[in-house]
Order: sequence, then C-alpha cells, then structure tokens
Amino acid sequence: MDAPGPLGQVEVFQALRQLHMTIFSQSISPCGKFLAAGNNYGQIAIFSLSAALSSEAKEESKKPVVTFQAHDGAVYSMTSTDRHLLSAGDGEVKAWLWADILKKVKGCKELWRRQPPYRTSLEVPEINALLLVPKENALILAGGDCQLHTMDLETGTFTRALRGHTDYIHCLALRERSPEVLSGGEDGAVRLWDLRTAKEVQTIEVYKHEECSRPQNGRWIGCLATDSDWMVCGGGPALTLWHLRSSTPTTVFPMWAPQRHVTFYQDLILSAGQGPCANHWQLSGELKAQVPSSSPGLLSLSLNQQPAAPECKVLTAAGNSCRVDVFTNLGYRAFSLSF
Repeated sequence: MDAPGPLGQVEVFQALRQLHMTIFSQSISPCGKFLAAGNNYGQIAIFSLSAALSSEAKEESKKPVVTFQAHDGAVYSMTSTDRHLLSAGDGEVKAWLWADILKKVKGCKELWRRQPPYRTSLEVPEINALLLVPKENALILAGGDCQLHTMDLETGTFTRALRGHTDYIHCLALRERSPEVLSGGEDGAVRLWDLRTAKEVQTIEVYKHEECSRPQNGRWIGCLATDSDWMVCGGGPALTLWHLRSSTPTTVFPMWAPQRHVTFYQDLILSAGQGPCANHWQLSGELKAQVPSSSPGLLSLSLNQQPAAPECKVLTAAGNSCRVDVFTNLGYRAFSLSF
C-alpha cells in the first residue's frame, strides 16, 4: 500500500490558519439556538447549539452551519439585538440580519456599515468593545481612538463622543438601573460616564491601589462587569471586586494570570484569561472551581440565558485556538465546537 503523499499547498495553508486562529468574540442569536464566533481572519462562523447539544449530535454538528467573511481584519467584538448581529473590526461596525444569516447562505451581505467620526481619515483604529443600551436604542463602541462613540440604532447616526481615556479602550459595561457606562483601558483607569449629561462622573485608577497593583503585568484594564453598586475588573492589575459608591476595593482575587473576560453569574464571578481554564469565584475571593478548557488562553465567555431556548442554556469559552468550548453545566466542558 502506497504511503500518503505530501499535503497540498491549500491543505498546508488551511492547517496553518487553523493553528494560528484566535477567536476574539461571541454572540448568541435572539432565539438562543445559534452561536456566532468571530476570528482574527475577519470570519464569522455560526454554530447550531441545538444540533450540537442534541442526543443525536454527530461530529458534523460541532462544525459551523455557515461561515462568512465579515471584515478585512479581525472581528474584535460582537453583540446581538432582537433582529441583528452587530460586528466590529478595524474602524467599522456592521449589522447583519439574523434571519438572513440563518438561511445559511455563504455570501451573507451586511445590512449596513458605519464608521465612527475619527479625527483624521488616515485613522483606522480597532473597535474592541460594543455595548447595547436598550433603553436608549443606542450602541456604544470604543477602542483604539480612546473615545466612546454613541450611535443611534434607529437613524444610524453618531450622536456624541465621550473623551477622557488617554490610551486604547478595551472593555465596556452598562449599569442598567442608571444610564451609566463604565469603560476600562490601557491607561489603567476605569471611567464611569453619565449618559444623560455625557460627562465622566467617576474615575478609578486601579493600579494606584497597592493591593491591586502588579507593575510587572502593566496597568491596563482588560475586562470589567457591573452588578448594581458593584464592579469587578482585571487585566494587568489583579482581578478585584469594587464598591462603586465608595471607590473601594473589597475583594482582591488570588489569581496571578491576567484576566481578559469577567462576568457576574448568580452568586459567582466567572473569569478567564491567560491560562487554559475558566475560573469560578465566590464574592469573598475563594476560588470555587477552575474548569479546564481546550485553549491555551481565553478571551471571551458567553452565557446563553435566552428564555426562548432553555435546552441551550450553556456557557461557551473561546480564545487562542480554533475551538469554542461548551460547558453544559458550569463545572464541566462537554465538547468543543470548531471552525
């Protein structure tokens, strides 16, 4: 029997692309049955969670139902409204109709494309974070130009720019009870903005607090989340729980590796970042569980809590590989989806 011949150039190229893939962003469909994942090559893959979780699932069920080229560069951030998938790349945000995407046509065409009003036409900064403000029917986007841009989703116009950061913005979070947004960035500051006045109302320079500071990792804030009067943030400084009204750090979590994503879930805090695991924390700072993932580092966690699809209630985690890990209960990786 002849030995198999060498891989063709196309196969080698595809294998290298898989090897060097990073998945930056995820978003759940409005029906809760599909997951969008965006990678460093500008592609968005759509996975059927309902098919992958079915008792009759095959290996093919863990592959995308459709993959399309969304941006020329990486897809850094995504979010979904009740009808649209919004994706952000270098200097642009695009909207796609979920109804069109789920027709599984490979050449999916965007509904619209917008560019924030940058200071010069030569500027093409990456957009690292998208945040929906449902009460205002607005989208906030932020990234490499150090500003938060507010866009009216009805008209598609940019209504204001919030300025205060002195370096890249990495992350955004919404305080739902009050129209306030938090932003964290490379300058080491978490800034709180009042959307009614478009003014910065609070600044927390995390790295200046001795118990949080880790100079060897830098001052950058890579992730943050809020729950009422509480905020959790991390990055270069240690992952820390803060009481916002008093600007006081209440819990410093004993995690050496920089964290890139964090979220509140029931009475826990979930975080992920450098290292192949998702971390479950008690609010007191105790590490409740460290669940292994298939990627050497994680950049995003997504909790599917869509009431329309309780059978698809999962946690998904993605980062420095071509795989999206699916946790059917928080403490166990059931399987991985793959580009």
